Amino acid sequence: MRHIQGERLSGTDRALAEEERVHYEDCVFHDVDWSESTFTGCTFERCEFGNVKFNAATFVRTAILQSTLQRCSFFDATFDDCKLTGTTFVDCGLRPLTVTGGDWGFVSLRGHNLSGIRFGALRLREADLTGADLSKTDLRGADLSNARLKDAVLKGSDLRGADLDGTPLRDVDVTGAKIDLGQAAHFARAYGAIVS
Repeated sequence: MRHIQGERLSGTDRALAEEERVHYEDCVFHDVDWSESTFTGCTFERCEFGNVKFNAATFVRTAILQSTLQRCSFFDATFDDCKLTGTTFVDCGLRPLTVTGGDWGFVSLRGHNLSGIRFGALRLREADLTGADLSKTDLRGADLSNARLKDAVLKGSDLRGADLDGTPLRDVDVTGAKIDLGQAAHFARAYGAIVS
């Protein structure tokens, strides 16, 4: 694996690039165009991204760890079995997006529009989804344990089989959402009901 540390890239066109097994550490990327690029087995650790275009990019078994992505565009991007542990998204464009499995534990997606995205079987343990629009999302089988969902909108979403253990559910809009019987008990308890 190639290791790149402390690199600063600004105003660079890397569209259609094929990045394989590159480890970026403590790097800064601003105004970089990585549209239609492919990242396979790469790692970005403690990196900063500002106004980076990842439109139609494909990430395969790639890790973006403890990094910050601000005003980045992921239009029609694909994440396949990726790890985004501890990464923060700020004012990013994330739709449409294709996500297949992976670990997005401790990720921050506060206030983002994630409507219609399929997050089925994704690990979102302790993710910060405060104020996020998750309407019509597919969250079947996702791990949402201890996730922050205050003021999140889950209208019409599919939560069946998702793990909601330890997740406060009182301030969540679930109008028309599909839930299973176990989750119905969680929601009932959130509103003070005694389930027996």
